[in-house]
Amino acid sequence: MAAITSALIAIAGVVLGWIAIEIACKPCLERGREAIDRSLNPDYDPDDDNDRNARAPLIVAPDPVDPEPKTVVVDDDAPAVPSKIA
Repeated sequence: MAAITSALIAIAGVVLGWIAIEIACKPCLERGREAIDRSLNPDYDPDDDNDRNARAPLIVAPDPVDPEPKTVVVDDDAPAVPSKIA
């Protein structure tokens, strides 16, 4: 009977450990699983993925005085202007 009790305690420990890891690492695991799902999907085209476009305009928080949201477009082709430090 002691062997069965020890086995059940060990199984419960493994299950609780797995649940703790899933809860603690949830964001990382979800991104990884999404990446795996995309890579295994034969109909997935990375060119159609607009949600994570690095060149998309950034939405800035609305100004309390002017509630209209403004977009800020980052121009990567603009020359960098060094600033003088006096």
